[in-house]
Amino acid sequence: MSQAPRRKRNWLSVLGPGLVTGAADDDPSGIGTYSQVGAQFGYGLGWTLIFGFPLLASIQAVCAQIGATTGKGIARNLRQHYPRPLLQGVVLLLVVANVINLGADLGAMGAALALLVPGPVILYAALFGVLTIALEVFLPYARYARVLKWTTLSLFAYVAVVFVVDVPVADALRGLLVPSFTFGREEAMALVAIFGTTISP
Repeated sequence: MSQAPRRKRNWLSVLGPGLVTGAADDDPSGIGTYSQVGAQFGYGLGWTLIFGFPLLASIQAVCAQIGATTGKGIARNLRQHYPRPLLQGVVLLLVVANVINLGADLGAMGAALALLVPGPVILYAALFGVLTIALEVFLPYARYARVLKWTTLSLFAYVAVVFVVDVPVADALRGLLVPSFTFGREEAMALVAIFGTTISP
């Protein structure tokens, strides 16, 4: 086998966990949040991307560096180098954040399906939860990782939308580059939701 196909195959094989982890930030609760904020405020809060992306990238970079340097996760590093109460507090916060995030993800998936197939959102969310658990339990990790890797191709839908929808470029750039905030209750809640769903995963 020549070097070029081998390099290509090796490159594709290492895309698994990192690609899935990076794409995981684009979760259903995030999509739901961005859709609602966009529908309510238009491009007015687009500037949050400029502030949110560096926070997101730096958190992921720190986590990746800790894992690459020590070969251990954050929890195990905390256990080795810090007092146990700090570890327990961090893990408790993580559990709470993950449970809320999972609930929001399942709810958003149920609501999205209800837009296509009329029915009870709670039932759809429960079915998505059961399906996810079944896939994780009964599908071997290597095969499940491959499935998740290929599902990240759905993110190209964002690129397709730009070519299909008539985007007012001037308004979009103004919202992105010119911060505007009225300190109202709705905008404050939208701001917390944007940063929360962007950074927490």
